[in-house]
Amino acid sequence: MFITFEGPDGSGKTTQIARTTAALRERGHNVLLTREPGGTSIGDQVRHILHDMKNAGMHPRAELLLYSASRAQLVEEVIRPHLNQGGVVISDRFFDSTYAYQGYGHGLDLDALRQITRFATGGLRPDLTLYLDITPEDGLQRRLSALQQGGEWNRLDAMALAFHERVRDGYHRLMAEEPDRWVKIDAAQPVDAVQADILAALLPRLPS
Repeated sequence: MFITFEGPDGSGKTTQIARTTAALRERGHNVLLTREPGGTSIGDQVRHILHDMKNAGMHPRAELLLYSASRAQLVEEVIRPHLNQGGVVISDRFFDSTYAYQGYGHGLDLDALRQITRFATGGLRPDLTLYLDITPEDGLQRRLSALQQGGEWNRLDAMALAFHERVRDGYHRLMAEEPDRWVKIDAAQPVDAVQADILAALLPRLPS
């Protein structure tokens, strides 16, 4: 089973993914955890380029192609092999981030994005996508608080609030297009409540 987590920056994905992975492993599932961009040696190098504040002038098309290159390597090197062995893969972001950020956020053509994505992934799609929903204002405030404790603040975090509002709207549109694949979780709740909602949505769908 291929499970992806999506959501605006600051929605708590990192915390919830770690807890979800631990919960599934405790139940005996062979879980591989990965992330985008990155997850491979090549992908991690691409991640550095994408997130580096020195690259603020990067064009959205270049941004899209770098994300897609990292994704192509991740699918072939990591995700498909584990799925083919019968394991569960949990990914912190996948192609829906491209549609939300580069498509709705930057305004790139969605049909072109879908064609590039199909090529990069070889047609691989998640079985379930868990979306952690939070307002852009609250998400960015969380990111700023984490930054004061040594967290990351990257090139996309620094985009204007209107950009992040378009991203969130894009996620909501994507969910409306494929309601059977998506589950929306209220990420403004306490951490334990968010995790309880995630497991309630996920556990019934897992293969025995």
